[in-house]
Amino acid sequence: MMALRDPDPVLRRIAAQLQPRFPGVYSTETVERYVVESYRALSATARVRQHLPALTEKLAEERLVALAQANGVLAKPVYEVLFVCTHNAGRSQLAAALMNHHAAGRVHVRTAGTRPAADIEPAVAEALGEMGLGVSAEFPKPLTDEVVQAADVVVSMGCGDACPVHPGRRYLEWNLPDTHGKSLAEVRDIAVLVDLMVRDLLDELTWQPTPGNEPRT
Repeated sequence: MMALRDPDPVLRRIAAQLQPRFPGVYSTETVERYVVESYRALSATARVRQHLPALTEKLAEERLVALAQANGVLAKPVYEVLFVCTHNAGRSQLAAALMNHHAAGRVHVRTAGTRPAADIEPAVAEALGEMGLGVSAEFPKPLTDEVVQAADVVVSMGCGDACPVHPGRRYLEWNLPDTHGKSLAEVRDIAVLVDLMVRDLLDELTWQPTPGNEPRT
């Protein structure tokens, strides 16, 4: 399907829908700017254009929420974990899906890519489907400054120095095989490794002391 010839009316409609979700937080101009930026970022790699308006709305809203959290306007009731890989189509999507499954709301997860792909890798989607973890609502997203600032923990997978560093955040580097170009069997093996690391991180983030196991001072 061809790109929207005149996206401005569509983007204005999206901004108008988003504005009431942030009463007293953002001006109309700020919301519109984030919508336009999100649309441009996604349209640079999108192959199926018919979904662009819906994806633009989701990305813009996620970025606006993250910005409000980073600025202390919106509370963060649980830890925010950001998984980053190059294309946001493989390892970071595996980690996010598994973390969401195991955490069951005890942490909030975001993903991003330094050079996001057009779609999630088919073998990754299939492997997650076999585990009962669908990714139909997910899509590769660009790494933006506000999602890094909103995160408590940033997990990088092969991004090198591309991820911006902000004080007060914890940064982890997970050395995992890249899923790009791998067979389904190979992706299944990578998913096992990701699952182990996700469980360890979740246990660390959600550990609660009980009588007798309080940390020594």
